[in-house]
Amino acid sequence: MGSTTAANGNLHMLFFPYMAQGHMLPMVDIAKLFAARGVYVSIVTTPANATLIRPTIHRSNFPITLHLLTFPSAAVGLPEGCENRSSLPSDSHRSSFYRGIAMLRQPFDDLLKQIRPDCVVTDMFMPWTYHVATDRGIPRLVFDGTGFLPRCADDALQRHRTLDNLPPDASSFTHPGLPHRIDMLLSQTHEHSKRPPGLAASFDAINSQRKEVDPKSYGVLVNSFYELEPKYVEYYRKVVGRKAWHIGPVSLCNQDVADKSLRGGDHESLDGDRCLKWLDEQKPGSVVYVCFGSATVFAGEQIREIAMGLEAAGHSFILVAGRSAKEEWFPEGFEERINGEGKGMLIRGWAQQLMILNHAAVGGFVTHCGWNSLLEGISAGLPMVTWPLFADQFYNEKLLVQVLEVGVAVGEKGDGEWGGGGWEEAEGEVMGSGEEADGRRRRARDLGEKARRAVEMDGSSYDNIGNLIRELLERKAKLNAA
Repeated sequence: MGSTTAANGNLHMLFFPYMAQGHMLPMVDIAKLFAARGVYVSIVTTPANATLIRPTIHRSNFPITLHLLTFPSAAVGLPEGCENRSSLPSDSHRSSFYRGIAMLRQPFDDLLKQIRPDCVVTDMFMPWTYHVATDRGIPRLVFDGTGFLPRCADDALQRHRTLDNLPPDASSFTHPGLPHRIDMLLSQTHEHSKRPPGLAASFDAINSQRKEVDPKSYGVLVNSFYELEPKYVEYYRKVVGRKAWHIGPVSLCNQDVADKSLRGGDHESLDGDRCLKWLDEQKPGSVVYVCFGSATVFAGEQIREIAMGLEAAGHSFILVAGRSAKEEWFPEGFEERINGEGKGMLIRGWAQQLMILNHAAVGGFVTHCGWNSLLEGISAGLPMVTWPLFADQFYNEKLLVQVLEVGVAVGEKGDGEWGGGGWEEAEGEVMGSGEEADGRRRRARDLGEKARRAVEMDGSSYDNIGNLIRELLERKAKLNAA
Protein backbone atom coordinates (compact mmCIF):
# COMPACT_ATOMS: atom_id res chain seq x y z
CA MET A 1 0.00 0.00 0.00
CA GLY A 2 3.01 2.26 -0.21
CA SER A 3 5.38 3.80 2.25
CA THR A 4 4.48 6.43 4.82
CA THR A 5 5.94 9.91 4.73
CA ALA A 6 6.41 12.22 7.69
CA ALA A 7 5.11 15.22 5.72
CA ASN A 8 1.75 13.56 5.16
CA GLY A 9 1.39 13.18 8.91
CA ASN A 10 0.59 16.90 9.01
CA LEU A 11 -2.70 16.09 7.25
CA HIS A 12 -5.66 14.92 9.35
CA MET A 13 -8.59 13.29 7.51
CA LEU A 14 -11.83 12.25 9.19
CA PHE A 15 -14.02 9.48 7.74
CA PHE A 16 -17.70 9.14 8.67
CA PRO A 17 -19.33 6.13 6.92
CA TYR A 18 -23.04 5.43 6.57
CA MET A 19 -23.87 2.59 8.95
CA ALA A 20 -24.39 -0.28 6.53
CA GLN A 21 -21.81 -2.94 5.73
CA GLY A 22 -21.74 -2.18 2.01
CA HIS A 23 -20.77 1.40 2.84
CA MET A 24 -18.66 0.94 5.97
CA LEU A 25 -16.30 -1.71 4.62
CA PRO A 26 -15.02 0.24 1.60
CA MET A 27 -14.74 3.47 3.58
CA VAL A 28 -12.66 1.78 6.27
CA ASP A 29 -10.48 0.37 3.48
CA ILE A 30 -10.10 3.92 2.10
CA ALA A 31 -9.14 5.19 5.55
CA LYS A 32 -6.46 2.49 5.73
CA LEU A 33 -5.13 3.47 2.29
CA PHE A 34 -4.65 7.08 3.35
CA ALA A 35 -3.19 6.07 6.70
CA ALA A 36 -0.71 3.85 4.84
CA ARG A 37 0.50 6.98 3.06
CA GLY A 38 1.25 8.70 6.38
CA VAL A 39 -2.00 10.64 6.82
CA TYR A 40 -3.38 10.86 10.35
CA VAL A 41 -6.87 9.32 10.13
CA SER A 42 -9.95 9.48 12.34
CA ILE A 43 -12.98 7.24 11.81
CA VAL A 44 -16.36 8.16 13.32
CA THR A 45 -19.05 5.60 14.04
CA THR A 46 -21.34 4.34 16.81
CA PRO A 47 -20.60 1.75 19.54
CA ALA A 48 -22.40 -1.19 17.90
CA ASN A 49 -20.64 -0.56 14.58
CA ALA A 50 -17.25 -0.23 16.22
CA THR A 51 -17.09 -4.02 16.58
CA LEU A 52 -17.01 -4.30 12.77
CA ILE A 53 -14.18 -1.80 12.47
CA ARG A 54 -11.84 -2.41 15.41
CA PRO A 55 -10.33 -5.76 14.33
CA THR A 56 -9.20 -4.50 10.94
CA ILE A 57 -7.84 -1.12 12.05
CA HIS A 58 -6.03 -2.68 15.02
CA ARG A 59 -4.20 -4.98 12.62
CA SER A 60 -3.20 -2.14 10.32
CA ASN A 61 -0.66 -0.51 12.70
CA PHE A 62 -1.38 2.80 10.98
CA PRO A 63 -2.25 6.11 12.69
CA ILE A 64 -6.03 5.57 12.89
CA THR A 65 -8.19 6.78 15.80
CA LEU A 66 -11.77 5.61 16.34
CA HIS A 67 -14.30 8.15 17.69
CA LEU A 68 -17.73 6.98 18.88
CA LEU A 69 -21.02 8.87 18.78
CA THR A 70 -24.02 7.57 20.73
CA PHE A 71 -26.79 6.50 18.37
CA PRO A 72 -30.27 7.67 19.54
CA SER A 73 -32.01 4.31 19.10
CA ALA A 74 -34.72 4.88 21.72
CA ALA A 75 -35.46 8.41 20.51
CA VAL A 76 -36.42 7.13 17.05
CA GLY A 77 -38.21 3.99 18.22
CA LEU A 78 -35.51 1.41 17.46
CA PRO A 79 -34.34 -1.35 19.80
CA GLU A 80 -31.22 -0.64 21.83
CA GLY A 81 -28.09 -1.48 19.85
CA CYS A 82 -29.91 -1.30 16.51
CA GLU A 83 -27.35 0.93 14.79
CA ASN A 84 -26.70 -0.70 11.42
CA ARG A 85 -29.02 -1.18 8.46
CA SER A 86 -28.50 -4.93 8.63
CA SER A 87 -29.72 -5.02 12.25
CA LEU A 88 -33.07 -3.32 11.58
CA PRO A 89 -36.06 -5.46 12.58
CA SER A 90 -37.62 -4.87 9.14
CA ASP A 91 -37.29 -2.63 6.10
CA SER A 92 -40.14 -0.49 7.45
CA HIS A 93 -37.74 0.75 10.16
CA ARG A 94 -35.36 2.40 7.69
CA SER A 95 -37.08 5.80 7.96
CA SER A 96 -36.49 5.70 11.73
CA PHE A 97 -32.88 4.72 11.07
CA TYR A 98 -32.36 7.73 8.79
CA ARG A 99 -33.87 10.02 11.44
CA GLY A 100 -31.46 8.58 14.00
CA ILE A 101 -28.49 9.26 11.71
CA ALA A 102 -29.65 12.86 11.16
CA MET A 103 -29.81 13.32 14.95
CA LEU A 104 -26.05 12.78 15.08
CA ARG A 105 -25.61 16.25 13.62
CA GLN A 106 -24.88 18.03 16.91
CA PRO A 107 -22.55 15.33 18.29
CA PHE A 108 -20.70 15.35 14.96
CA ASP A 109 -20.35 19.12 15.12
CA ASP A 110 -19.03 18.86 18.69
CA LEU A 111 -16.43 16.33 17.51
CA LEU A 112 -15.28 18.54 14.64
CA LYS A 113 -14.91 21.44 17.05
CA GLN A 114 -12.80 19.25 19.32
CA ILE A 115 -10.42 17.55 16.86
CA ARG A 116 -10.37 20.02 13.92
CA PRO A 117 -9.55 17.73 10.97
CA ASP A 118 -8.27 19.19 7.72
CA CYS A 119 -11.06 17.55 5.72
CA VAL A 120 -13.96 15.16 6.23
CA VAL A 121 -14.99 12.25 4.01
CA THR A 122 -18.66 11.41 4.52
CA ASP A 123 -21.12 9.13 2.79
CA MET A 124 -23.44 10.38 0.06
CA PHE A 125 -26.42 9.28 2.23
CA MET A 126 -25.40 11.82 4.89
CA PRO A 127 -25.66 15.14 3.01
CA TRP A 128 -26.24 17.13 6.22
CA THR A 129 -22.56 16.65 7.07
CA TYR A 130 -21.71 19.17 4.34
CA HIS A 131 -23.32 22.01 6.30
CA VAL A 132 -21.69 20.97 9.58
CA ALA A 133 -18.24 20.78 8.01
CA THR A 134 -18.64 23.97 5.97
CA ASP A 135 -19.74 25.94 9.03
CA ARG A 136 -16.44 24.87 10.62
CA GLY A 137 -14.43 25.83 7.53
CA ILE A 138 -13.61 22.19 6.76
CA PRO A 139 -13.88 20.84 3.18
CA ARG A 140 -16.12 17.84 2.68
CA LEU A 141 -15.33 15.01 0.28
CA VAL A 142 -18.22 12.76 -0.71
CA PHE A 143 -17.74 8.99 -0.67
CA ASP A 144 -19.68 7.71 -3.67
CA GLY A 145 -20.45 4.06 -3.05
CA THR A 146 -20.74 3.18 -6.72
CA GLY A 147 -18.74 3.69 -9.91
CA PHE A 148 -18.54 6.39 -12.55
CA LEU A 149 -20.95 4.88 -15.09
CA PRO A 150 -24.04 5.02 -12.81
CA ARG A 151 -23.24 8.59 -11.77
CA CYS A 152 -22.80 9.63 -15.42
CA ALA A 153 -26.05 7.92 -16.38
CA ASP A 154 -27.97 9.67 -13.60
CA ASP A 155 -26.53 13.01 -14.72
CA ALA A 156 -27.49 12.32 -18.34
CA LEU A 157 -31.07 11.55 -17.28
CA GLN A 158 -31.38 14.85 -15.46
CA ARG A 159 -29.39 16.92 -17.96
CA HIS A 160 -31.51 15.82 -20.95
CA ARG A 161 -34.79 15.37 -19.02
CA THR A 162 -35.01 12.00 -20.73
CA LEU A 163 -37.86 10.53 -18.69
CA ASP A 164 -39.95 13.70 -18.91
CA ASN A 165 -39.86 13.58 -22.71
CA LEU A 166 -40.88 9.95 -23.18
CA PRO A 167 -44.26 9.06 -24.71
CA PRO A 168 -46.87 7.87 -22.19
CA ASP A 169 -46.74 4.25 -23.37
CA ALA A 170 -42.92 3.96 -23.30
CA SER A 171 -41.47 1.06 -21.36
CA SER A 172 -37.79 1.65 -22.17
CA PHE A 173 -35.38 4.40 -23.18
CA THR A 174 -31.81 5.04 -24.30
CA HIS A 175 -29.46 7.22 -22.26
CA PRO A 176 -28.41 10.19 -24.44
CA GLY A 177 -24.84 11.36 -24.72
CA LEU A 178 -23.05 8.52 -22.95
CA PRO A 179 -19.89 6.89 -24.38
CA HIS A 180 -21.82 3.63 -24.98
CA ARG A 181 -25.39 2.92 -25.95
CA ILE A 182 -27.13 2.13 -22.66
CA ASP A 183 -30.74 0.94 -23.02
CA MET A 184 -32.84 0.64 -19.88
CA LEU A 185 -36.34 -0.38 -18.91
CA LEU A 186 -38.32 2.23 -17.03
CA SER A 187 -38.78 -0.31 -14.25
CA GLN A 188 -35.00 -0.34 -13.73
CA THR A 189 -34.61 3.35 -12.89
CA HIS A 190 -34.52 4.88 -9.41
CA GLU A 191 -37.58 6.96 -10.21
CA HIS A 192 -39.68 3.89 -10.89
CA SER A 193 -38.57 1.81 -7.92
CA LYS A 194 -41.36 0.85 -5.57
CA ARG A 195 -40.91 1.82 -1.94
CA PRO A 196 -43.37 2.23 0.96
CA PRO A 197 -44.56 5.85 1.22
CA GLY A 198 -42.60 6.62 4.40
CA LEU A 199 -39.38 5.21 3.03
CA ALA A 200 -39.90 6.92 -0.33
CA ALA A 201 -40.28 10.25 1.47
CA SER A 202 -37.00 9.67 3.32
CA PHE A 203 -35.17 8.86 0.08
CA ASP A 204 -36.69 11.91 -1.64
CA ALA A 205 -35.52 14.16 1.19
CA ILE A 206 -31.97 12.75 1.10
CA ASN A 207 -31.77 13.01 -2.69
CA SER A 208 -33.05 16.58 -2.59
CA GLN A 209 -30.32 17.51 -0.10
CA ARG A 210 -27.70 15.70 -2.18
CA LYS A 211 -28.60 17.66 -5.30
CA GLU A 212 -28.03 20.83 -3.31
CA VAL A 213 -24.81 20.02 -1.44
CA ASP A 214 -22.87 17.44 -3.46
CA PRO A 215 -21.94 19.92 -6.24
CA LYS A 216 -20.71 22.33 -3.54
CA SER A 217 -18.55 19.70 -1.83
CA TYR A 218 -14.80 19.60 -2.42
CA GLY A 219 -15.07 16.53 -4.63
CA VAL A 220 -15.90 12.83 -4.78
CA LEU A 221 -13.92 9.75 -3.81
CA VAL A 222 -14.84 6.83 -6.07
CA ASN A 223 -14.01 3.21 -5.40
CA SER A 224 -13.01 2.49 -8.99
CA PHE A 225 -9.90 2.53 -11.17
CA TYR A 226 -9.24 4.37 -14.39
CA GLU A 227 -8.65 1.29 -16.55
CA LEU A 228 -12.06 -0.14 -15.59
CA GLU A 229 -14.20 2.68 -16.98
CA PRO A 230 -11.90 5.33 -18.54
CA LYS A 231 -14.53 6.93 -20.75
CA TYR A 232 -16.84 7.45 -17.78
CA VAL A 233 -14.06 8.90 -15.61
CA GLU A 234 -13.48 11.48 -18.36
CA TYR A 235 -17.22 12.08 -18.87
CA TYR A 236 -17.68 12.72 -15.15
CA ARG A 237 -14.83 15.19 -15.00
CA LYS A 238 -15.55 17.02 -18.28
CA VAL A 239 -19.33 16.80 -18.75
CA VAL A 240 -20.61 16.51 -15.18
CA GLY A 241 -17.82 18.91 -14.26
CA ARG A 242 -17.01 17.78 -10.72
CA LYS A 243 -13.71 16.89 -9.14
CA ALA A 244 -13.34 13.16 -8.57
CA TRP A 245 -10.55 10.83 -7.52
CA HIS A 246 -10.64 7.14 -8.47
CA ILE A 247 -8.78 5.31 -5.69
CA GLY A 248 -9.82 1.66 -5.98
CA PRO A 249 -10.33 -1.20 -5.88
CA VAL A 250 -9.97 -0.39 -2.19
CA SER A 251 -10.57 -3.98 -1.03
CA LEU A 252 -7.12 -4.82 -2.41
CA CYS A 253 -5.59 -3.12 0.63
CA ASN A 254 -6.47 -6.38 2.41
CA GLN A 255 -3.64 -8.66 1.34
CA ASP A 256 -3.06 -10.86 4.38
CA VAL A 257 -5.31 -13.83 5.07
CA ALA A 258 -6.23 -12.36 8.46
CA ASP A 259 -7.16 -8.99 6.91
CA LYS A 260 -9.44 -10.65 4.37
CA SER A 261 -11.12 -12.92 6.92
CA LEU A 262 -11.63 -10.17 9.52
CA ARG A 263 -13.09 -7.66 7.07
CA GLY A 264 -16.56 -6.91 8.41
CA GLY A 265 -17.41 -10.47 9.22
CA ASP A 266 -19.09 -12.39 11.98
CA HIS A 267 -15.96 -13.60 13.73
CA GLU A 268 -17.91 -16.20 15.71
CA SER A 269 -19.30 -17.91 12.61
CA LEU A 270 -17.89 -21.34 11.77
CA ASP A 271 -19.13 -21.23 8.16
CA GLY A 272 -16.04 -19.41 6.92
CA ASP A 273 -13.44 -21.94 8.00
CA ARG A 274 -15.64 -24.84 6.92
CA CYS A 275 -16.14 -23.24 3.50
CA LEU A 276 -12.44 -22.68 2.87
CA LYS A 277 -11.56 -26.23 3.86
CA TRP A 278 -14.22 -27.50 1.45
CA LEU A 279 -12.84 -25.29 -1.34
CA ASP A 280 -9.37 -26.73 -0.80
CA GLU A 281 -10.78 -30.12 -1.85
CA GLN A 282 -12.29 -28.87 -5.14
CA LYS A 283 -10.71 -28.73 -8.59
CA PRO A 284 -9.43 -25.34 -9.87
CA GLY A 285 -12.14 -23.22 -11.48
CA SER A 286 -14.89 -25.77 -10.76
CA VAL A 287 -17.01 -23.90 -8.17
CA VAL A 288 -19.60 -21.20 -8.76
CA TYR A 289 -20.09 -18.74 -5.90
CA VAL A 290 -23.63 -17.36 -5.45
CA CYS A 291 -24.17 -14.31 -3.25
CA PHE A 292 -26.60 -11.39 -3.46
CA GLY A 293 -25.08 -9.04 -0.91
CA SER A 294 -25.86 -8.03 2.66
CA ALA A 295 -28.90 -5.86 1.81
CA THR A 296 -30.87 -8.36 -0.31
CA VAL A 297 -33.70 -10.31 1.30
CA PHE A 298 -35.26 -13.09 -0.76
CA ALA A 299 -38.57 -14.79 -0.04
CA GLY A 300 -38.75 -18.51 0.68
CA GLU A 301 -40.01 -19.35 -2.82
CA GLN A 302 -37.07 -17.54 -4.38
CA ILE A 303 -34.49 -19.29 -2.19
CA ARG A 304 -36.07 -22.62 -3.08
CA GLU A 305 -35.85 -21.92 -6.83
CA ILE A 306 -32.22 -20.86 -6.53
CA ALA A 307 -31.34 -24.01 -4.60
CA MET A 308 -33.15 -26.24 -7.08
CA GLY A 309 -31.45 -24.50 -9.98
CA LEU A 310 -28.00 -24.94 -8.48
CA GLU A 311 -28.56 -28.66 -8.01
CA ALA A 312 -29.88 -28.99 -11.56
CA ALA A 313 -27.01 -27.03 -13.15
CA GLY A 314 -24.49 -29.66 -12.13
CA HIS A 315 -21.60 -27.44 -11.00
CA SER A 316 -20.16 -27.43 -7.51
CA PHE A 317 -21.39 -24.33 -5.69
CA ILE A 318 -21.40 -22.12 -2.61
CA LEU A 319 -24.75 -20.49 -1.84
CA VAL A 320 -24.87 -17.61 0.64
CA ALA A 321 -28.46 -17.53 1.90
CA GLY A 322 -28.15 -15.33 5.00
CA ARG A 323 -29.31 -15.88 8.56
CA SER A 324 -32.97 -15.26 7.76
CA ALA A 325 -33.17 -18.32 5.50
CA LYS A 326 -35.36 -20.97 7.12
CA GLU A 327 -34.95 -24.72 6.78
CA GLU A 328 -38.35 -25.14 5.14
CA TRP A 329 -37.40 -22.73 2.35
CA PHE A 330 -35.03 -25.25 0.82
CA PRO A 331 -35.89 -28.42 -1.10
CA GLU A 332 -36.33 -31.34 1.25
CA GLY A 333 -32.97 -32.77 2.29
CA PHE A 334 -31.07 -30.09 0.33
CA GLU A 335 -28.26 -29.38 2.77
CA GLU A 336 -27.77 -33.01 3.77
CA ARG A 337 -27.75 -34.05 0.11
CA ILE A 338 -25.17 -31.51 -1.08
CA ASN A 339 -23.00 -32.15 1.97
CA GLY A 340 -23.17 -35.88 1.50
CA GLU A 341 -22.30 -35.69 -2.18
CA GLY A 342 -19.65 -33.02 -1.60
CA LYS A 343 -21.36 -31.00 -4.31
CA GLY A 344 -21.97 -27.72 -2.53
CA MET A 345 -22.04 -25.58 0.58
CA LEU A 346 -24.76 -23.49 2.16
CA ILE A 347 -23.67 -20.45 4.20
CA ARG A 348 -26.23 -18.86 6.50
CA GLY A 349 -23.86 -16.48 8.28
CA TRP A 350 -21.38 -13.91 6.99
CA ALA A 351 -19.39 -15.10 4.00
CA GLN A 352 -15.66 -14.38 3.82
CA GLN A 353 -16.17 -13.14 0.29
CA LEU A 354 -12.64 -11.90 -0.41
CA MET A 355 -11.21 -15.26 0.63
CA ILE A 356 -13.77 -17.20 -1.41
CA LEU A 357 -13.54 -15.18 -4.63
CA ASN A 358 -9.74 -15.39 -4.65
CA HIS A 359 -9.64 -19.15 -4.06
CA ALA A 360 -8.32 -21.12 -7.03
CA ALA A 361 -11.34 -23.44 -6.94
CA VAL A 362 -13.82 -20.65 -7.73
CA GLY A 363 -14.44 -20.19 -11.45
CA GLY A 364 -17.55 -17.98 -11.57
CA PHE A 365 -19.60 -15.56 -9.51
CA VAL A 366 -23.41 -15.16 -9.52
CA THR A 367 -23.86 -11.60 -8.24
CA HIS A 368 -26.53 -8.96 -7.63
CA CYS A 369 -24.12 -6.42 -9.17
CA GLY A 370 -23.66 -4.36 -6.05
CA TRP A 371 -20.61 -2.18 -6.67
CA ASN A 372 -18.49 -3.73 -3.91
CA SER A 373 -19.18 -7.25 -5.14
CA LEU A 374 -18.60 -6.20 -8.75
CA LEU A 375 -15.16 -4.80 -7.90
CA GLU A 376 -14.25 -7.79 -5.74
CA GLY A 377 -15.19 -10.12 -8.59
CA ILE A 378 -13.22 -8.01 -11.06
CA SER A 379 -10.18 -7.95 -8.76
CA ALA A 380 -10.33 -11.74 -8.47
CA GLY A 381 -10.38 -12.01 -12.29
CA LEU A 382 -13.72 -13.87 -12.41
CA PRO A 383 -16.46 -13.92 -15.07
CA MET A 384 -19.89 -13.23 -13.60
CA VAL A 385 -23.57 -14.04 -13.93
CA THR A 386 -25.36 -10.73 -13.43
CA TRP A 387 -28.63 -10.68 -11.51
CA PRO A 388 -29.34 -7.04 -10.53
CA LEU A 389 -32.25 -6.32 -8.24
CA PHE A 390 -32.45 -2.59 -7.50
CA ALA A 391 -30.79 0.85 -7.58
CA ASP A 392 -27.46 1.23 -9.42
CA GLN A 393 -27.17 -2.53 -9.89
CA PHE A 394 -28.83 -2.36 -13.32
CA TYR A 395 -26.23 0.16 -14.50
CA ASN A 396 -23.46 -2.00 -13.06
CA GLU A 397 -24.78 -4.93 -15.08
CA LYS A 398 -24.45 -2.84 -18.26
CA LEU A 399 -20.81 -2.22 -17.41
CA LEU A 400 -20.07 -5.91 -16.88
CA VAL A 401 -22.05 -7.29 -19.81
CA GLN A 402 -21.93 -4.62 -22.54
CA VAL A 403 -18.84 -2.53 -21.86
CA LEU A 404 -16.37 -4.99 -20.31
CA GLU A 405 -17.89 -8.20 -21.73
CA VAL A 406 -17.08 -10.28 -18.65
CA GLY A 407 -20.67 -10.99 -17.58
CA VAL A 408 -23.73 -12.91 -18.74
CA ALA A 409 -27.10 -11.36 -17.88
CA VAL A 410 -29.97 -13.26 -16.31
CA GLY A 411 -32.54 -10.76 -17.56
CA GLU A 412 -34.17 -9.48 -14.37
CA LYS A 413 -36.58 -6.67 -15.30
CA GLY A 414 -36.47 -4.77 -12.02
CA ASP A 415 -40.25 -4.54 -11.70
CA GLY A 416 -40.41 -6.19 -8.30
CA GLU A 417 -41.56 -9.49 -9.76
CA TRP A 418 -39.63 -12.72 -9.43
CA GLY A 419 -37.61 -12.96 -12.61
CA GLY A 420 -35.09 -15.72 -12.00
CA GLY A 421 -35.86 -17.79 -15.08
CA GLY A 422 -32.90 -18.41 -17.31
CA TRP A 423 -30.15 -17.98 -14.76
CA GLU A 424 -29.13 -21.66 -14.96
CA GLU A 425 -28.35 -21.13 -18.66
CA ALA A 426 -26.36 -18.01 -17.79
CA GLU A 427 -24.40 -19.97 -15.19
CA GLY A 428 -23.68 -22.61 -17.81
CA GLU A 429 -22.28 -19.97 -20.17
CA VAL A 430 -19.96 -18.59 -17.49
CA MET A 431 -18.75 -21.97 -16.23
CA GLY A 432 -18.73 -23.73 -19.60
CA SER A 433 -16.12 -24.19 -22.31
CA GLY A 434 -15.77 -22.91 -25.85
CA GLU A 435 -14.39 -19.84 -27.58
CA GLU A 436 -16.90 -17.37 -26.12
CA ALA A 437 -16.51 -18.62 -22.54
CA ASP A 438 -12.73 -18.73 -22.85
CA GLY A 439 -12.67 -15.16 -24.18
CA ARG A 440 -14.82 -13.99 -21.27
CA ARG A 441 -12.48 -15.65 -18.78
CA ARG A 442 -9.44 -14.14 -20.49
CA ARG A 443 -10.92 -10.64 -20.35
CA ALA A 444 -11.81 -11.15 -16.68
CA ARG A 445 -8.26 -12.23 -15.84
CA ASP A 446 -6.84 -9.22 -17.70
CA LEU A 447 -9.08 -6.87 -15.73
CA GLY A 448 -7.98 -8.51 -12.48
CA GLU A 449 -4.35 -7.80 -13.37
CA LYS A 450 -5.17 -4.18 -14.23
CA ALA A 451 -7.02 -3.79 -10.92
CA ARG A 452 -4.00 -4.97 -8.96
CA ARG A 453 -1.62 -2.74 -10.92
CA ALA A 454 -3.86 0.29 -10.31
CA VAL A 455 -3.30 0.18 -6.54
CA GLU A 456 0.41 -0.61 -6.68
CA MET A 457 3.07 2.10 -6.60
CA ASP A 458 2.82 4.32 -9.73
CA GLY A 459 -0.57 2.79 -10.57
CA SER A 460 -3.49 5.03 -11.55
CA SER A 461 -5.31 4.78 -8.20
CA TYR A 462 -2.10 4.95 -6.16
CA ASP A 463 -1.14 8.16 -7.95
CA ASN A 464 -4.62 9.63 -7.50
CA ILE A 465 -4.41 9.18 -3.73
CA GLY A 466 -1.06 10.97 -3.78
CA ASN A 467 -2.51 13.79 -5.89
CA LEU A 468 -5.33 14.36 -3.40
CA ILE A 469 -2.99 14.30 -0.41
CA ARG A 470 -0.75 16.92 -2.04
CA GLU A 471 -3.75 19.10 -2.91
CA LEU A 472 -5.08 18.98 0.64
CA LEU A 473 -1.64 19.72 2.09
CA GLU A 474 -1.24 22.71 -0.24
CA ARG A 475 -4.66 24.00 0.83
CA LYS A 476 -3.69 23.64 4.48
CA ALA A 477 -0.40 25.45 3.93
CA LYS A 478 -2.15 28.39 2.26
CA LEU A 479 -4.64 28.65 5.11
CA ASN A 480 -1.84 28.59 7.70
CA ALA A 481 0.07 31.28 5.79
CA ALA A 482 -2.95 33.60 5.48
